[in-house]
Amino acid sequence: MGRPAATAAAGAFLLLLLLLLPFLLAESRSFFPIRLPSDREDHEFNGDDDTVGTRWAVLIAGSSGYGNYRHQADVCHAYQIMKKGGLKDENIIVFMYDDIAYNEENPRRGIIINHPQGEDVYAGVPKDYVGEDVNVNNFFAVLLGNKTALTGGSGKVVDSGPDDHIFIFYSDHGGPGVLGMPTYPYLYADDLIAVLKKKHAAGTYKSMVFYLEACESGSIFEGLLPADINIYATTASNAVESSWGTYCPGEYPSPPPEYYTCLGDLYSVAWMEDSDIHNLRTETLKQQYQLVKARAAVHNTYSFGSHVMQYGDLDLNAEQLFLYIGSNPANDNATFIDDNALPSFSRAVNQRDADLLYFWHKYRESPEGSSKKLEAQKQLLEVMSHRLHVDNSMELIGKLLFGSEEGPKVLSTVRPTGQPLVDDWDCLKSLVRTFETHCGSLAQYGMKHMRSLANICNAGIKKETMAEVSAQACFRVPSNPWSSLHGGFSA
Repeated sequence: MGRPAATAAAGAFLLLLLLLLPFLLAESRSFFPIRLPSDREDHEFNGDDDTVGTRWAVLIAGSSGYGNYRHQADVCHAYQIMKKGGLKDENIIVFMYDDIAYNEENPRRGIIINHPQGEDVYAGVPKDYVGEDVNVNNFFAVLLGNKTALTGGSGKVVDSGPDDHIFIFYSDHGGPGVLGMPTYPYLYADDLIAVLKKKHAAGTYKSMVFYLEACESGSIFEGLLPADINIYATTASNAVESSWGTYCPGEYPSPPPEYYTCLGDLYSVAWMEDSDIHNLRTETLKQQYQLVKARAAVHNTYSFGSHVMQYGDLDLNAEQLFLYIGSNPANDNATFIDDNALPSFSRAVNQRDADLLYFWHKYRESPEGSSKKLEAQKQLLEVMSHRLHVDNSMELIGKLLFGSEEGPKVLSTVRPTGQPLVDDWDCLKSLVRTFETHCGSLAQYGMKHMRSLANICNAGIKKETMAEVSAQACFRVPSNPWSSLHGGFSA
């Protein structure tokens, strides 16, 4: 056979081989020893963005002040997990007031820890949105990828596509139907759900996971988050209970003696310490949920713990954590066990009482006769005065509206599981503004009364009637900064 004929024959054979290769591979998969990247099942990933889509993370600490150290510590720790997991800074967006690391009360200037023996989690954390730029408007703009709606900050947004995966972690104070922000207004559940639905309608993600640390955090999703928009959410507590701070003074393990504030939050620490040690390529969202749920229950007594919940598309919890937060290569050989290898907490501190603990220890540790002692005493008395004022005002409003016997019952009514907090969210926000106009700010403690205000709406009380009884109940507003409206309205 001449050279041209041989070349033609070889070419024809090569063409035939290329045409048959897909069928040969399909038939031989049961014994073929090599699997190509395109042969992988949907739930197997090699870590390349082209394979899993881009991972995006939005991390929010919704508070400010050294007494709320734990929220920024949680978020900084979460960033370190994402970074070690392989996420790029361009895809991690951090919201935190950034007034903790270099606070004059921080015993380790420039360092934040999230565990009594923990390493610095502040190093390298992006300063995307800090100070007054940590607000509801910017959070929503970032999530929707809307740069034109931003006010300040780095300009980073979730510029995601239809194959991408989004992880959101929010750590802060909360109340029924509401989450705190260091700036007003607060974040209300209906607005958050509307933005999530809008994000889904835009077709700019494949799936989303939302981890939420706050009191009554279940109320943010209860009866509101649809199961068909590819979002899976877990919360630190159900719709009617507080979440808890941990690694607080007086606990075991306790923070180093120079700290008089909680270093972390129970739910947050539980999921992050689990993520620190396990191979997240094999651990599923459901497995982590079960471990966190057990650890946050504190020996199943719930005396110092909460009921961790899950909402939305529960089918997503079969997916590996790696898909959302990556996995530290150092843990590739770690073996997952269903029994929680991490120690149970001995006890915890109610989120709403963590500030009292902080102010008390600050007062106790200040030198006798010093100006610091006097200032700490003043702060402790102011926060206690604010609590009494808000509690008494709300109780009196309930009695004025519904009578001495029925008032407390109406305000404390809890709707059946599966129903949202309130029928008319605009009414709730209107009554919040009405209350604050006459009685001063609810502030982070007063968020606990959102259910009372929601129940007043559900009972059909109008804004004008609420204004009349609020004016009767609050003939003056305490002058301390907790009650002051200098920061604006929370709704």
